[in-house]
Parts: sequence; C-alpha cells; structure tokens
Amino acid sequence: MLGSPQPHTSLSVSELTRDAKNLLESHFDQVRVEGEIGDFTAASSGHWYFTLKDADSQVRCAMFRGANSRINVRPSKGDSVVIRARVTLYEQRGEFQLVVQHLALAGDGALQLAFEQLKNKLQAEGLFDASRKATLPSAARRVGVITSATGAALHDILSVLGRRSPMTEVVLFPVPVQGIEAPAALCRAIKQANSLHATEKLTLDVLIIGRGGGSLEDLWAFNDEQVARHIAASDIPTVSAVGHEVDFSIADFTADQRAATPSAAAELVSIDQSEWMHRFDTIGRRLTQTMLQRIRHRREGLEHIYARLRNPASSLQHQRNKVSESQRRLTAAVERRLQQHHQQLNTLNSRLRRCHPVDTVKQRRQQLDMQRGALTHAMSQRLARTRQSVAQDARLLQSLGPTNTLSRGYAIVQTESGDVVRDATQLALSERLNVRIHRGEVGVRIEDITPKEE
Repeated sequence: MLGSPQPHTSLSVSELTRDAKNLLESHFDQVRVEGEIGDFTAASSGHWYFTLKDADSQVRCAMFRGANSRINVRPSKGDSVVIRARVTLYEQRGEFQLVVQHLALAGDGALQLAFEQLKNKLQAEGLFDASRKATLPSAARRVGVITSATGAALHDILSVLGRRSPMTEVVLFPVPVQGIEAPAALCRAIKQANSLHATEKLTLDVLIIGRGGGSLEDLWAFNDEQVARHIAASDIPTVSAVGHEVDFSIADFTADQRAATPSAAAELVSIDQSEWMHRFDTIGRRLTQTMLQRIRHRREGLEHIYARLRNPASSLQHQRNKVSESQRRLTAAVERRLQQHHQQLNTLNSRLRRCHPVDTVKQRRQQLDMQRGALTHAMSQRLARTRQSVAQDARLLQSLGPTNTLSRGYAIVQTESGDVVRDATQLALSERLNVRIHRGEVGVRIEDITPKEE
C-alpha cells in the first residue's frame, strides 16, 4: 500500500499529508458534487474560496482565477450549485479540499427559466418584431465582427469570406464571449461600432455578433438583457451567429438576422466571387451585344444619309430649272385665265343686253302675286283641318285621361319613389304608399297583401 509505515517507525507531518494527498488524488479522478455555498470569499488575486455544505457535512473548495473567469455568474452565500472538481488535500494545513474546475447554479432549469422570462419580456416590448428588423446587404464591402480574437468563430468567418469574397474587409472588435465580464464587453463593442459608423470614421455595412457553440451556461453572455437591447438599438444591420444550428439565444431574436453558425453568417453577408464573375460575364456579354447593335444601327443610318447626299452644284442647277419651268407655266396659265375671263365678260354683256330688267321685274311680280294667293288659300284650309283634329283629340283625351277617371271614384297608387303600383306581389307589409284621388292625395301603410291568382 502507498506510504504504509513500517512497524515502530514514525512519519513526519509533511510525509503524512503528502501520502494522504496522493492517496486521495489517485483514488478520485473528478467528482460532481451538488450542495449549498456557505462562506464565500473572492480574493484580490481573482481566486474564489468557499465552503460547500449540505445538512450534515461541509467541504472547503477553491476555484482559481483561470477557471472562474469562464463562469458567467458569481455565486454567493446560500446559492445551490453543482460543481465539477478535483479532490485533493492542502498540505500546508492538512485540510481536505476540492479544486473546482466548473460551477453552475443547480440544474439548467434556473438558467432556462431566466431565459424564458427575459424572452417573453422583450417580445412583449416588440424587440422581436419583423417590422423593426433591417434588411441585410447581399454583398457587404466592410463587415464588423464582434467575437473572441482567439475563438473558432473568427477563424470560420475569415475562412468563408476569404474563399467567397476576398475583397470584403473585416474589422474585428475583440471581446470575451463568456464569463462575468463578457456582457459588458459585448455592449461596449456594439456601441463602439455604431459610434464609428455614425461619425463615418469607419463605415460598416453589417455587424456579425457571435461565438462557437457550447452549453446554455457557456452562451449566457448572449442572453443578457443589455446585450439584447444594444443589438436591437444598433443602426448597423446585425447578424447573430451564436453557437451551432440547434443553439438559440436572446441575441438571435433581437438581431436583424439569425445565422445558424458563424460560417453561415459570413455566407449571408457575402456573394461568392464565382457568382460575381458570372454576373460580370453576363453583363459584359449584354454590353457587347448592345454596343454592336448600336454600331450597326448607326452604320446603317450613316449609309442611308450618304446615299441621299448629292453634289450641291447639280442640286442647285436642278432647282433653277424647276423654277424656270414653274415660271413659264405660271405665265401661260395667267394668260389663259385672262383670256377666259374676257370671253365670259363678253358673253355676259350680250345676255344682259337681251334681258331688259324692267320686263323681267314685271313678269316676276305677276308670278309672285299668283303664288301668294295660292299660299293664302292653302294655309286657310290646313288651319281649319288642324283645328278640327285638335278639338277631336281634346275630347278623346278628356274622356280617357286620369282626371276624368279619378272623378268616377278610381285612384292611382304609387310608391314613395313615384313608381305606379300594378302588382301586389311587388309590395311588402308596412311599406308606405301614396294614393292619388280626384281631389288630393292620401298616404297609406300596407297591413295586408292579397295577390291575384293567375
């Protein structure tokens, strides 16, 4: 057995504590212990010292700065926690203790409950609404990345952008992505990026905020309320790339776009350079075709104009000949027209001499008197016949008109709109009607309807 004393030999205190430590560390690998924190001390060195207890026992614990810097909450006295620790013995005091490597509040249920409560609160405020989310650029020229400078997330983003879009500029805002100080660092980085963008000192097309995957506790900095509000208030379009495809954080809901992974975020904000080359080739072919078509049209137009172009001297001589011919034809036409007018004037003079105006006026007066007498006689006869016809129509109209009919006790029934009622089936109970009688009108309301059978 390790360190078994020989009969009648003595061990020094140091030997005993060292053997006890070796025995403990060789027997226990790592233990997972749940209990309540008793006394808790955060030393100036950054180390934590506390006791872990239950109803019957307690054990001293130490959590050194390197381990507790990865924890997003600082425990306090009375908290129920689960630790993963290495069992050892502090030789200087001979005290049994646990060196804690990981600490979490008892059960993920507490973190999950806090996650759901914050999610419901921000959703009720409208921070998740699609209407307030900005549209991402399809090909960002400059991308801001808020993540750890040494994490896999940055490597993945740079790899994707280097392959797809090497012309895209990446600006890193390095921050811790887990631990107590991570939320405040994330908020400062988001605020700094927006300040540089607003003052045009560093214009950014999009902001990627994220880290690699992990447990709910590891990702807890991205479930911080202030981080979520800074993301929602960002003037720069934001992409949340936290964890792997199955991981969701509050930052995913408040960002303008969620990416399943950091690599997917880089693909979202970039266009593959092969696609760019395809676009350039397509645009180049279209431009070449358009230019060739324009040149062909211009050439055809130039050839047409050249074909129409003549020597100015020959054109001028041609115009002179046309003017001379027109002048000759105009002179001949004027002379013919004057000759025709002279002949017409001589003919009219001969006719005027043959037709003396006094005889013509006398003859026309006699004809007018005869026609006036015939017209007067015809008008008298037509007027007499018309009067007789009008009198006959008046007698007939009086005998058949509604007034004469109404005087015999009949009535005319009309709707309120003035339509004459002819069929009882067109009426409805309680409908109001106007009844016109011989002298006056009466307003009635229908109480009964009896249609006439065919």
